[in-house]
Amino acid sequence: MAIFNKLVTALRGGINDAGEAIVDTQALRILDQEIRDADNELKQAKESLANILAQQKLAEKAVTKTKASITEYENYAIKALDSNNESLALEVAEKIAELENELSTQQEQLSGFVDSVKSLRQSIAQVEVNIKNLKQQVDIVKATESVQKAQIAVAQRYGNSGAKLHTALDSLERIKKRQEKAAATIDAKNELAQESGINSLDNKLRAAGIKSTALNANTILTRLKNQQEKTE
Repeated sequence: MAIFNKLVTALRGGINDAGEAIVDTQALRILDQEIRDADNELKQAKESLANILAQQKLAEKAVTKTKASITEYENYAIKALDSNNESLALEVAEKIAELENELSTQQEQLSGFVDSVKSLRQSIAQVEVNIKNLKQQVDIVKATESVQKAQIAVAQRYGNSGAKLHTALDSLERIKKRQEKAAATIDAKNELAQESGINSLDNKLRAAGIKSTALNANTILTRLKNQQEKTE
């Protein structure tokens, strides 16, 4: 029985590990979905805020209208009193009382709308900051994930295959040496071609009798006589 319980515990542990592994592999996808959900909820909150703002504006108009009515009927009551018509003034006063009670209710509603708008705006602003920060963190995590995948790929390709890398480097070095040798050979051929061209031109000049092949005795004697005359 004890062995069976251990097997069950081990099986549960394996299931939990597998579940965590699945969650880890899908972590970025889950984060993206959670951000989309938060954006949708934020959009709904902004729509609610717009509706409350509309109700607030209507309440403000109602308060303004009721205040104007109260002022209007107060003027009527004063005119009735000026006419010594207290019964009419009392009737107008009752209307004013009704309007003031209505105004009190409207002002309470307006105050509630104002408080709701203020609170909702603060909440929306904070949620926007949180979502922005979360998106920045997700971008960093994605960039890090990409870099680490590249590092793992490089490590798997070259980390355990030093011989392949060494062979590749040797091949690269041989190519460099072969290129250097080819460049030196080209330079040497160019020099030989230039020298061959000069020699060929000299040979042509000698064959035409324009350029002598060697100095003769008469030329040397003439040169010596000229030097002797200059010294006398």
